[in-house]
Amino acid sequence: MNLLVIGSGGREHALCWKLKQSNLCEKLYCIPGNAGISAEAECFNINISDFRALIDFTEAKSIDLTVAGPETPLADGIVDYFQLRGKKIFGPSEAAARIESDKAFAKQLMLDTDIPSAGFEIHECYESAGASPLLHKFPVVIKASGLAAGKGVIIAKNRIEAEETISDMFIAKKFGSAGSKVVIEEFLRGEEFSLFALTDGTDYILFPPSQDHKRLGDKDTGPNTGGMGAYAPAPIADSVMLKKCEDRIIKPLLVEMKKRDTPYQGLLYCGLIEVKGEPYVLEFNCRFGDPETQCVLPLVKADLVRMFLSSLEEGGIKRFLNEHLQESLFYDGKYAVCVVAASGGYPEKYEKGFSITGLDREYTDTVIFHAGTACKGVNIVTAGGRVLGVTGIGDSFIKALDNAYHALSQIEFEGIYYRNDIGWRALRR
Repeated sequence: MNLLVIGSGGREHALCWKLKQSNLCEKLYCIPGNAGISAEAECFNINISDFRALIDFTEAKSIDLTVAGPETPLADGIVDYFQLRGKKIFGPSEAAARIESDKAFAKQLMLDTDIPSAGFEIHECYESAGASPLLHKFPVVIKASGLAAGKGVIIAKNRIEAEETISDMFIAKKFGSAGSKVVIEEFLRGEEFSLFALTDGTDYILFPPSQDHKRLGDKDTGPNTGGMGAYAPAPIADSVMLKKCEDRIIKPLLVEMKKRDTPYQGLLYCGLIEVKGEPYVLEFNCRFGDPETQCVLPLVKADLVRMFLSSLEEGGIKRFLNEHLQESLFYDGKYAVCVVAASGGYPEKYEKGFSITGLDREYTDTVIFHAGTACKGVNIVTAGGRVLGVTGIGDSFIKALDNAYHALSQIEFEGIYYRNDIGWRALRR
């Protein structure tokens, strides 16, 4: 098969890396890709919002399966567009992708189906939001309902911060149309984790649970980021917790989506928090998470192309599982830790174009996934806030951790920054 991956980050590099291992993969392409992805796939610089141009590319290159990595094309209906033209593509429809693109919709969906999540209110104007009774207990969570590139969720510690956030969204239009509707939520205290479910709309396969580190600094201090590292499997999500997640969250969601005639097919990302032994939903996403993907996919033993194909039609997951009854889909007893190397100044202002050294060395049980990189002559240079995701793999959590940090110690670029405590909750346990 000829495969196409859409996207340019660390998540897409991990997808390309894993898809290329399939014996079904004849030729792999990526649009637009990055410096690291170019070693795995042939990259082309096409606007990923130009669906017509993407279709033309799939026809010119005889693409058999397209995988859309980022949320924006999925929310904009790329799956519907491709399917109407007879093209196979992995991911949810535009209607199903609303679980991420419209947080107000997702919260109401959870309320209607008794899926556990924080108490909330939906507001469509500044005056209404400012008068919310939820603003009498802090901290409080304020979310732009639409897509805001991962920056639309604010935890306000007091009334002043809450009012500033609401003003930023409604008055200053800081998040554009994404902030035209705002969700105010109760703040839940507990330990967070992420759970991916590959689904055909009815049946599903759970990937190993992971745990992201969103704060910039050690011990979860500093501003929120797109994610500074992750590890899998996360010990907080033991078999008992996973069973609760399936019964109380994933199964009810899939049933409700089918009932609404918008079956969910593709990858369901559940952003969860454990509160007094029970799982609550913080958010749903319509695609793989980043950087969680960079530590989850190295634990996948099965053929990822065949797994993706099984989600394209109802009954596909069940057939896939029946064909692999005697096989383990994931590596037993393996651990993976991904540490993100970021540009100095991230997540605020940072400079680009610095040469990266140490990428060409041989590292044991380590994969370096590129996120914000580009080629400049014969050099690979920084081209984003999150530059690399260095993933260590091992037969123990400690070994995986050591492998990741050993490789990081050999990689350099001006202003390099990374957390030194990825996995600290697992170590504490």
